[in-house]
Amino acid sequence: MSPDLHSLLFYLLLSVILCFVQMLIAATGANTQVGLPKLAGNREGLAEMVGWAGRARRAHLNMIENLVLFAALVLITAISGKANATTAMGAMIFFWARLAYAVIYLIGIPWLRTLAWFVSVIGMVMIAWVLLQAL
Repeated sequence: MSPDLHSLLFYLLLSVILCFVQMLIAATGANTQVGLPKLAGNREGLAEMVGWAGRARRAHLNMIENLVLFAALVLITAISGKANATTAMGAMIFFWARLAYAVIYLIGIPWLRTLAWFVSVIGMVMIAWVLLQAL
């Protein structure tokens, strides 16, 4: 396995772990607001999470949306044999920006959160650009 492919897959793994950690944080926040009995139920009529718990939930949902796109790009890159320094850098940028996004969203800093999201998109665009050049 080339170092670039290894790096690409490594950051995909870290991104999945980050998504999992965000899920745990969001679940903890929900538990503090509505309690385990309601969460263990069917969740019908569950109140919207507010404060840090709501931000944790929204950050997790946003990570899921972005992780689907990132994972597809990484897997296409790996299968097509197009991993290179640019795709590895894009994956690294995606992960670190998503980590920053999660922390910034949890703290509650709006514009900085948007900037972190945009940087993560740049990482995905870098990977997509390499794939488009190969067509």
